[in-house]
Amino acid sequence: MSRVLTWILAAAMLFGFFSAPAPAVTHRQVQALDYAVNRVAVIGDSYTTGSDQGGNGPQGWAPQVWQALSSHGIPVTPTVAAEGGAGYCTRGNRGSVFEDLTVRAVKPNDTLVVFFGSRNDMKVEPTRLSIAMYGTLNLARQIARSAKMLVIGPPWPTADPPPEIVRIRDILSYQAQLAGATFVDPIAARWFVGRPDLIGADGVHPTDAGHTYMADKIAPLIGTQLAPY
Repeated sequence: MSRVLTWILAAAMLFGFFSAPAPAVTHRQVQALDYAVNRVAVIGDSYTTGSDQGGNGPQGWAPQVWQALSSHGIPVTPTVAAEGGAGYCTRGNRGSVFEDLTVRAVKPNDTLVVFFGSRNDMKVEPTRLSIAMYGTLNLARQIARSAKMLVIGPPWPTADPPPEIVRIRDILSYQAQLAGATFVDPIAARWFVGRPDLIGADGVHPTDAGHTYMADKIAPLIGTQLAPY
């Protein structure tokens, strides 16, 4: 092949390479999805489990709170460990205290740990109760080191709670402060006071309406720990 012909073929190949139409580029819209979920652990007593007076299944305050938070754009993955009759020292109807329930519910990647109660510790000696509260809250802190903690004291349906309930409230407030938790006092906030319609015929446990009332109180408390509410 002559040198001229070689140049002609080379030029044709070069021209064809650079003049060939560029492949079409498809621009796809990629939507970034946020899969981050707030993991919340709840430890409580019959005010959380519900009772024969109300608050069972979706009527309980906790499911209503998750729904309310979701409607505000705050997704939650909850783990609820609650037992009727249980307290920080007092064993519930299945033999658990709050420490046992903490082991079941709290996970290392939790965003928030919530304790609610408990009036079931009314007969416990104060020093023993204080030690149990300290150990339980500290256990939650050790398991979920980066989680926030919300401690809700025991409610009382009248304006004149007995001294034993006030004592539980005061000890728990102090231990919550030591644990770096946010403490909420339903007694001072007068939850249920003047609202006998929210408490069942047993004079202790909330009705379905009472659980909706608690959900309205607790949803903002939890929401402000997770995101602007």
